[in-house]
Amino acid sequence: MGKRSSGSSTPKDLFPQSVKIMFKILHSQRLVPNIHLLTIKAAEVARALDPGNFVILRPNEEGERIPLTPSNWNIEEGTITIVFMMVGSTTHQLASLHAGDDIPTVVGPLGNPIDLPEGKNVLLVGGCYGIGSLYPIAKTLREKGNRVIVVLEARSKNLFYWLDQWESIADKLILISRDGTKGLRGHVYDNLPGIINSLPEIPDLVIANGCNYQMKRTSDATQTANIKTLVSLNTLMIDGTGMCGVCRVSIAGEMKFACVDGPYFDGHQVNWDELAKRRRSYLPEETIPFQTSRAEVPIHSINHSRLRE
Repeated sequence: MGKRSSGSSTPKDLFPQSVKIMFKILHSQRLVPNIHLLTIKAAEVARALDPGNFVILRPNEEGERIPLTPSNWNIEEGTITIVFMMVGSTTHQLASLHAGDDIPTVVGPLGNPIDLPEGKNVLLVGGCYGIGSLYPIAKTLREKGNRVIVVLEARSKNLFYWLDQWESIADKLILISRDGTKGLRGHVYDNLPGIINSLPEIPDLVIANGCNYQMKRTSDATQTANIKTLVSLNTLMIDGTGMCGVCRVSIAGEMKFACVDGPYFDGHQVNWDELAKRRRSYLPEETIPFQTSRAEVPIHSINHSRLRE
């Protein structure tokens, strides 16, 4: 047999290592206590996003995948902006990132775009991270010729953010703080009936995004007024692609997956009691990372049973 020529390919040449794609953090900012903003370079995702979609982020190679709703995106610059609440280990890891850092995973768009009307009166209700995630919906509603009334809720005046953006886009902006330090005093559900009755026209649609309790109480108030209400249930998700089944939710007596059938559903058809019970079943896993000082140990390698003893 002849000798192998020096120019022939070796198996290593034929099967080069795959190129690792990373996504660069362009901006990282704490907006208010417990609410953080990240702007990420992700051009293909930005080009494909629609209001109502969500994305999956992972802060590092060993990190957990979590679903988050984009609060803005710029197709020309190829960026997406995420506003999120720091509630667990993964969101704290994301908040610790700085401009110039890279993350390994930005997957999207996932979920279904929200179906928005044209030429109607639409009331948006947002709290905490929902103040940010409702913003793309508001922009699209205005582009479609709708009148947009916005109600934002926070515990106190120092927890409101993006008010300049909201004032520039809303036909009417109403603020509610639990302690009365800015706007109306109390909760959304205390004030919403009065707000609706004070409007020149009853809203044709209400869209709510915030904690589950806020969305439930908003749905209770609008059901009395017989106003269609859409709520976002992306906080139930883990995998985000319909494979794990964790985000099962009963809608009008029928089982749905929040990730592939939603994330927006009719709030009057959600079984909120069942949803609350499912959310509570994961509280131990959410608190485990804060019960150990072994920060170098990946979350999923911790012996959960011992920490529960």
